Amino acid sequence: MQKILIANRGEIALRIIKSCRDLGVKTVAVYSDADKELPFVKEADCAYRIGEPPVQKSYLNAEEILRIAQEEKVDGIHPGYGFLSENAEFARKVKEAGLTFIGPAPDTIEKMGDKIVARSTMEAAGVPVVPGSDQGLKTLEDAITLAEEIGYPVMLKASGGGGGIGMVLCENEQALAKNFDSTKGRAKAYFGSDEVFIEKYIKNARHVEVQIFGDTYGNHVHMFERDCSIQRRHQKVIEEAPSPFLKEEARQKMYETAVKAAKAVDYVNAGTVEFIVDENENFYFLEMNTRLQVEHPVTETITGLDLVKWQLLVARGEQLPLLQDGIEKKGWSIEFRLYAEDPVRFLPSPGKISEFSWIEAEGVRVDSGYESGSTVTPFYDPMVAKCIVGGNSREEAIQLGQEFFATLKLEGIKSNAPLFAEILNEEGFKSGNYTTAYLTERKMASK
Repeated sequence: MQKILIANRGEIALRIIKSCRDLGVKTVAVYSDADKELPFVKEADCAYRIGEPPVQKSYLNAEEILRIAQEEKVDGIHPGYGFLSENAEFARKVKEAGLTFIGPAPDTIEKMGDKIVARSTMEAAGVPVVPGSDQGLKTLEDAITLAEEIGYPVMLKASGGGGGIGMVLCENEQALAKNFDSTKGRAKAYFGSDEVFIEKYIKNARHVEVQIFGDTYGNHVHMFERDCSIQRRHQKVIEEAPSPFLKEEARQKMYETAVKAAKAVDYVNAGTVEFIVDENENFYFLEMNTRLQVEHPVTETITGLDLVKWQLLVARGEQLPLLQDGIEKKGWSIEFRLYAEDPVRFLPSPGKISEFSWIEAEGVRVDSGYESGSTVTPFYDPMVAKCIVGGNSREEAIQLGQEFFATLKLEGIKSNAPLFAEILNEEGFKSGNYTTAYLTERKMASK
């Protein structure tokens, strides 16, 4: 593999370019009119305009991306995360064009992309799943009947959903009736299918996931867990590794289960198995993400491995660089997703960044898609950068995080940096005893 096209933008495009350079692989970037001045366009070996800012006219324009890939005679396409990364049809078209899709097989993407099929596949493999639907719910009456069987509260979810979109908590039948049609409508609009299902809602839950990797030789490994429980609107904003909550016995059992899930679908390349964990450390399969995760740097920090490099090696047919016994973890890492948004109301705050700087220090890594003078547009996810701190212990990582946000300068737009500075000084976070309700409860307590 000598040259690849990166079908993405911003910080993840830059992250992929970095690993490609280390391996001597040339890169082709694609960009919309809104992104033409961003750093990733300048850093790639060459770059092509693909269209106007709306995603349907640019980063989701599969035909144009494939046309450029063939014109540039690339060997493969790296989809990053979001956009076309979990689009099985796109992955198939890449293969049909004689190129390598740097990710899992299209059939795996398709199977795990359908949350109902994924649930039944995992259940058959002996992986615990949250009590709920074993098929799509056609009518409100079906949903009410099942909810009464498993008991309220329940989560109403889109079968093709992801990223927290298409999920609604229903405390009772009235709430289920109120949200059923609108959730089907959102599912249809976002994911092309109005199929929905319900799962038992687990209170005081943690969101913990395990990084997995597989190759075409039948090898499957885990790279330990990440705790992603600090969320707003079901979307992660702080991730850390290891989890400050899990005891060793549950941790090991979770690793074994994640590898079992990977083997069940003959998984190839990078993926993540997400679990929801209750107060007693019982865990249940939530979903499998068939791509590189936004939060992969915390795993890289504690393992010292380059996950994008692993993706490229596996995609060109090599075996995993290390098997399970050779993968070790050391220290602690925390990632903060720095967004151009109001830190209180969490609403996007696009605009021109007049200054973006921080003090370089050992243990600090910033994966950014922007620089001073860049403009955050309203067309895409408003994440400006991922700020990762790592230390020998959790206390050391937290202290480094406090020092980082005390000196960070991000001016010209609103950001959630002040929120992180506050959280890092809160006992609830420092104790490690938090749940997915942390930000919601914090907001309610401030009123």
